[in-house]
Parts: sequence; C-alpha cells; structure tokens
Amino acid sequence: MKSIETPNARPRFPRGRSLRAVLALGAVASMAAVQVPAYAALFGDNEARRQIVVERQRLDDASARINAQSQQLDTISSRIGKIEESIGKNQAVLDLFREIENLRADLARMRGQIEVLNNGIETAQKRQQDFYVDLDTRLRRLESAPVPPVGAVVPEPGAGAPGSPTGAKPGPVGAQPTGAASSAEMRAYEAAQNLRRIGNYQGAILSFQSFIKQYPKSPLASGAQYWIGDSFFNMKDFRTAITSQRLLLATYPDSAKVPDALLNIASAQLEMGDTAAARKSLDEILAKHPGSEAADKAKRRLANLR
Repeated sequence: MKSIETPNARPRFPRGRSLRAVLALGAVASMAAVQVPAYAALFGDNEARRQIVVERQRLDDASARINAQSQQLDTISSRIGKIEESIGKNQAVLDLFREIENLRADLARMRGQIEVLNNGIETAQKRQQDFYVDLDTRLRRLESAPVPPVGAVVPEPGAGAPGSPTGAKPGPVGAQPTGAASSAEMRAYEAAQNLRRIGNYQGAILSFQSFIKQYPKSPLASGAQYWIGDSFFNMKDFRTAITSQRLLLATYPDSAKVPDALLNIASAQLEMGDTAAARKSLDEILAKHPGSEAADKAKRRLANLR
C-alpha cells in the first residue's frame, strides 16, 4: 500500500545516507564556495608580485646598461680629451713653426734694410768726400788764379774764347773732361748737389743734365753723370739708374767715377733681383779696378751673396 504524503510529514532521506553524511557534504560544499575566491585572490597577488619582480629585473638591467654606457662615454670623453690635447700640442708646434718662418722673413728684410742703410752711409761718405774734393779744387783754383788788373773785363766761364762770338755752343757731350773747373762750373755743380742733398732728386737730375750740356768738358761732368744715375737709384728707378751709369762708362771710360758707377749698377741689379748680373758687375770691379774703394765694397757684397 502506498504511503500518503501529508504537509506535516518530515522529509525522508535517501536510503543508505545518514543525516550526518548529508551535513558533512553541505559543510564541504559551503567551504568550497568560500575558498574559491580566496584562491583566486592569492593567484592574483602572486602574478602581480611576479610582474613587479620582472619589472624590477628589467629596471636593474636597464640601469646596468646605462652605467655601462656611461662608463663607455667617460672612456670616449677621455680619449677625445687626449686627442684634443694632442691636437693642441700639434697646433702649438705649427704656430711656433709659423712664428719661426715669420722671424726668418723679418730677418731677411732687416738684412736687406741694413744693406740699404750701409749703402746710404757709404754714399753719404762719398758725397762728403766729393764735397771736400770739390771745395779743395775750387780753393786751389782761386789761389792759383792771377789777379786781373783793375778795370779789366773778365769773360764768363763757358763763353767763347777771345774773338769768338759770345755764347758759343759747347763741345760734344762725349768729350772728356779737361782742365780745372771754373767758378761758374763749381756754382752750377754745387747747386745741383744741394738739390740732391735735400732729397730733391728730380730737380738734381735736371740740374746735372743741364750742367753736362753746358759744361761737357768740365772735370766735374763725369761726377754729374754719376749723380744722375745715383739720383735715379734713390728714386727706385733702377733701370734708368743702370742706363745712366752705363752712359758714364761709355762717355767717360777713364773717369775716377767708373768703379763707383759699376757698384751702383750692381746695387740696382740686386734691387731688381738679378743676382747673376750683379755678381758679374761686382766681378768686373775686382778685375778692372782692384785697388779702388769700390773694389773693397764689391768683395763684401760678393761674400754676402755666397
């Protein structure tokens, strides 16, 4: 007969299971339900820690690489500093070399200036000697000249001989100087010399040229021709100076000014940079005029050229 269920009837448990077993199963189920979130939370914390450890390891590796690169940069900077120091030393050597070259160039210029100054001193001494020679010549002529009688007419030097037309033309330019210089010649010569002494070389050249045209046979004519060449030299017109001195050699070959003219030619050739021609001119002085004062100067200049 089937049992009749009533509302107040107590539930019946399956056969073979006791109440205690059912309660135990319920407790386990509830614990499992409670422990699942805990395990999940524990797993999340471990993962975060692991990520933190990994990031820290990456950070440490990056720091190590940065330190290594910093050390490499320090090494490179040290090498660059050494290279810059070496470059600075080399630059200092180059600067010193340039300074030495500049000093050599200055020394060469100073030697040239000293040579020019020596030549100027020698020329000044020669001018002074010529001045005293001219003065002595004039004094001797005045002392030896007879005193004209009172009322006598004294013809001007350079005028024609007695009986010739007044203002007769002088002889050719190539004539050799003869006799003693007249007072008029001395005055004209001194006037030209004074222009040269004050540095008016152009005026001196014109005065000496006029002197030669007026007094071609004067004993001072060769000197006038020499000073024409010397004035051109002082004006740094070296080619014309050489031409003027060669005119002296051709026109007055027996003049005492010939050695000085050759020396002036050699100086002009040196100024023009023609050392070979200058050496030839100096050798000519030694060969043809060994006892002259110009020969001593030529020896010194030849020694400097070697």
